[in-house]
Amino acid sequence: MIADINGCQISYDARGDGDPLLLLHGGMGAGADWTYVFPTDPIGFRAIVPDMRGHGGSTNPSGAFTFRQAALDVFALLDHLGVDKVKAIGLSGGGITLLHMATLQPARVDSMIVVSAPPYFPAQARAIQAAFSEEMLSETERRAMRQRHVHGEDQIRMLVAQCHGFAQNFDDVNFTPPLLSTITADTLIVFGDRDFLYPVSIAFELHAAIPRSFLWIVPNGGHGPIFGPHAPAFVATATAFLRGDWRTR
Repeated sequence: MIADINGCQISYDARGDGDPLLLLHGGMGAGADWTYVFPTDPIGFRAIVPDMRGHGGSTNPSGAFTFRQAALDVFALLDHLGVDKVKAIGLSGGGITLLHMATLQPARVDSMIVVSAPPYFPAQARAIQAAFSEEMLSETERRAMRQRHVHGEDQIRMLVAQCHGFAQNFDDVNFTPPLLSTITADTLIVFGDRDFLYPVSIAFELHAAIPRSFLWIVPNGGHGPIFGPHAPAFVATATAFLRGDWRTR
């Protein structure tokens, strides 16, 4: 499905019955990536799965991208669908988008799971972003990106340029502890202790700043430790958390 949102055509799926569950993919990913985590949609939820602007089947005529703008796009999509409040899972860049949503309009996020998402880009991440280029993509990675991003090579070049540009952007991903303290959602923070982008200490900073937060450090987990062998444990834990089971403990 396609919705005209803030000058872009946003591609999304909405399926299932129950409480709205927003699934936000990572940077340079697409909504279809969630099928590798949830082979079937979580029971009891209505899954809302967008491609963020410029990703997957969504367009981005301006070429500009910030995670704050992505959050505003998601709010507009929810308005389009008549959805006031959501539970949500965000991976990496999708998690950053969720942090914007939960600080911009706290009442609209009931509970959320933030996976491998930092409140700021540390030096080691900025060094990787600064060095990133299209030439670094292997042919296997290029094929995977062509399958995800249906608007051709220009779209892929735009996404690579955006990732490279994050190294010099200090305003968009800049969540201070006072700002994070305004989050009212029950929040599960998930981090791998072997994340090559973000040191695990960042997870403890988030946990200290977000009032109603829980922390899950995945041993020997890298960036986005919810795929492959990690998926079954994540699905079970995420489903219980989003159902509200943890609130009674």
